[in-house]
Amino acid sequence: MDGLDSYVALGDSFTEGMDDPGPNGTYLGWADRLAAMISSRQRGFRYANFAIRGKMLQEIVDEQIPLAVELRPRLATFCGGGNDLLVPGSDPDALAEVYEIAVADLRAAGTEVVIFTGFDPKHTPFLRSLRGKIAIYNSHLWSVAERYHCRVVDLWSMTVLHDRRAWSEDRLHLSTEGHRRVALRAAEVLGFTPEEDWSTPWPPPADEDWMTQRRHDLKWAREHVVPWITRQLRGESMGDGVVPKRPELLPVCVDS
Repeated sequence: MDGLDSYVALGDSFTEGMDDPGPNGTYLGWADRLAAMISSRQRGFRYANFAIRGKMLQEIVDEQIPLAVELRPRLATFCGGGNDLLVPGSDPDALAEVYEIAVADLRAAGTEVVIFTGFDPKHTPFLRSLRGKIAIYNSHLWSVAERYHCRVVDLWSMTVLHDRRAWSEDRLHLSTEGHRRVALRAAEVLGFTPEEDWSTPWPPPADEDWMTQRRHDLKWAREHVVPWITRQLRGESMGDGVVPKRPELLPVCVDS
């Protein structure tokens, strides 16, 4: 993409960078990694990241999209709706309508938009039941991308992310290596030639018997799923009190 001098990242925990540890208790994530790649190639490049963990799609649209429209960056990445789809009874058709309005606003401001589909949860217990709903939402996102001439990072088709090592302990957020591979894929979608291949196969995993796997599944449910359900019932969010880590368009330190 020519003249890519400014980039704003919009979304939730995925775009904020959980769980890819950064300096001083912050997170890096694929968006910071992508910005560093672009900065190494583009003089005068500036980057902002408004994403906050736990945000629902309407919150992203209400709180982040107007800020991005005002800045009119050359590029925006937009990923949202995943937290909504986790909620029982959520409607992917209705979510897609909200998503499309946001994309229309960004494109009207002259911003190039990169859309991210949802992951395929086929290999994740508890989330596997949401597979059909996520697939419907993804179909809408592809249609939105076609109507508004957006590029798409198709997370669903990234089978390399089906490996458990691509995910952190909570199995809801990418690991450092997972984020690195998504950054490489996004760079490829933007037309860059990354130095590494995002689809490089993982080394063989350590063997685990069936009983060990089930113990891990139960531990995961107890430590991560139950607390998430509890927060939902209480109307709480991981993002309560959290502010954007890069609320302004600023230069990027390439070694970050």
